[in-house]
Amino acid sequence: MQKQLTAIIEREGDSYVSLCPEFDIASQGDTIEEARKNLREALGLFFETASPSEIRARFHEEVYVTQVEVAIG
Repeated sequence: MQKQLTAIIEREGDSYVSLCPEFDIASQGDTIEEARKNLREALGLFFETASPSEIRARFHEEVYVTQVEVAIG
């Protein structure tokens, strides 16, 4: 079974950090593609080893990625 999950990737110094907010699982890589690939691998390992109850407990069904405007300074 395939499922679409969110991947948030941001630059951190000389590398990239990737996060899947639905399961709060993160990884990293030297490039955007490597960070995405490593996140996919981390998620795959989680699904291979986690019990069905742990998967259900960690899953956040509603995740919203948006922007907010705030005054700085």
